[in-house]
Amino acid sequence: MGVLATDDAKNLAYGDGLDLVVVSENASPPVCRIMNYDKFRYEQKKKLQEAKKKQTVIETKEIKFRPKTDAHDLNFKIKNIKKFLASKNKVKLTMRFRGREIVYCETIGIEAMNKIAEALAEDAVILQKPKMEGRQLVMFVGPKA
Repeated sequence: MGVLATDDAKNLAYGDGLDLVVVSENASPPVCRIMNYDKFRYEQKKKLQEAKKKQTVIETKEIKFRPKTDAHDLNFKIKNIKKFLASKNKVKLTMRFRGREIVYCETIGIEAMNKIAEALAEDAVILQKPKMEGRQLVMFVGPKA
């Protein structure tokens, strides 16, 4: 329609039972469109919902164990970690030390974490190397891209 005065544009829009909607305020002159505003809002809402459906959410799963966890139990936990990684989730591995076990955090703890890292080498990428957080040894693992 070209450049119109605001009052003329309003009269045109309201005469047809439509709304005058500002599309771009920053342009010089501002760009407006004559349309049904309720229908426009509905379509925008539908577009947002579609975008939300296609979005993937990455969760962080946590596996906890202790330094005295047996080999069979450790293998079972590794199997669960592989399942989590297959469904594109990150995994937080936490080894908790209780009482005097804290003495073994640098030896048994690091060895166990390295053993798990080796078992997951083909399925996972180590996001964070094992590090102590209080009385826990923590390592983050993510799926390979």
